[in-house]
Amino acid sequence: MALGIGVGLDRLLSSGDNGEHWGESVVAEGQGVPFYEPHQAGISTPQPEHLEFAAIDVASDSVDDLRSLLQEWTVAAATLMNGEPYEPTAAERASAPADPGEAIGAGPARLTITIGFGPSLFEAAGKERFNLASSWPKSHVPLPPFRGDSLESGRSGGDLCVQACAEDPQVAFHAIHVLLRIAEGVAALRWSQQGFGRTSSTSREQPTPRNLMGFKDGTNNVRAEDKREMDEHVWVQPSDGPAWMEGGTYIVVRRIQMLLDVWDATSLEGQEGAVGREKVSGAPLGQEREYDPVDLEAKKDGELAIPVDAHIRLASPDTNGGQRILRRGFSYTEPSLAGSGQLDAGLFFISFQRDPQRQFVPIQRRLAANDALSRHLLHTGSGIFACPPGPQPGGFIGEGLFA
Repeated sequence: MALGIGVGLDRLLSSGDNGEHWGESVVAEGQGVPFYEPHQAGISTPQPEHLEFAAIDVASDSVDDLRSLLQEWTVAAATLMNGEPYEPTAAERASAPADPGEAIGAGPARLTITIGFGPSLFEAAGKERFNLASSWPKSHVPLPPFRGDSLESGRSGGDLCVQACAEDPQVAFHAIHVLLRIAEGVAALRWSQQGFGRTSSTSREQPTPRNLMGFKDGTNNVRAEDKREMDEHVWVQPSDGPAWMEGGTYIVVRRIQMLLDVWDATSLEGQEGAVGREKVSGAPLGQEREYDPVDLEAKKDGELAIPVDAHIRLASPDTNGGQRILRRGFSYTEPSLAGSGQLDAGLFFISFQRDPQRQFVPIQRRLAANDALSRHLLHTGSGIFACPPGPQPGGFIGEGLFA
């Protein structure tokens, strides 16, 4: 494998991101997001507007190839996030350029790159892979089927995942393009997804966005500034095990098509009842303002203001044993099937959680069984990946897995 961006680790560590900001989250407009942090970027980092997500299968059976790939990806990711300019060498004039060049002049665009490991990396078809089974987190298993799922194998699973988020869609695309070039001969793309327009607020500095159903989304999301909540619900703790995942998290992705023809024909009252919020203000039903507390006991005309099958009731921590997840999704739209007469658009749901079996799975089971909103949704893609902590300067993503 060739690095493909013309920079070695020694040069990288002597450039703008040399580790002196280790442990500090410094994100400024027009600057790169720090790469060498205790947690990987793209999780608690303020969410930008564009996504390129790639699920990747490892073709090689060599653990050395896997380790080398992660080492090269680490160097490349740090360079890309730092927005280092590409300068072709004289030798490249007569050969394929090391950098594809689509992001030249774009700057870092607040790019973040997040890398995760799927359950199939540890075991596939009942066989252990790469001698990593002893390091397999007990909670990291494929997601169970949920009621109403219509999953496509070509949009689900994967040995590895890369989430690239940026304020410039071409910068996000460039990141995935570069990493896939580096992986050539060792790993290959399984499926990918573009996203636009964040559908959650992950920081208090961000206003609540709207999803493609027209409702504000993510009002009661976990915020990066809430350290206690992040530690309780997002970051893997020392007591959770295994040691290589401490400070990491688990990402769940779901491609959710919105059945907009049915939704568009639903009355405003019906839409608000399915969600549990007013469409314009975002206020919980029975309240006046968006950030008013969700009162599940509030009454209107003698009936529950928030219906028993409303989305926010069934997703509420109050009905899920206090469990919360960090949502970080994006809208998507893709070409529709010829003659279908329907838009293929919806939500690329992304969540981060400390233990998916204790958090995401029971919440999704409750929603799949009773959520009024589910009548307007179709889950067509799915994946779960373990995201290890951020590497220290000189190290690489997932290094502890090979210890």
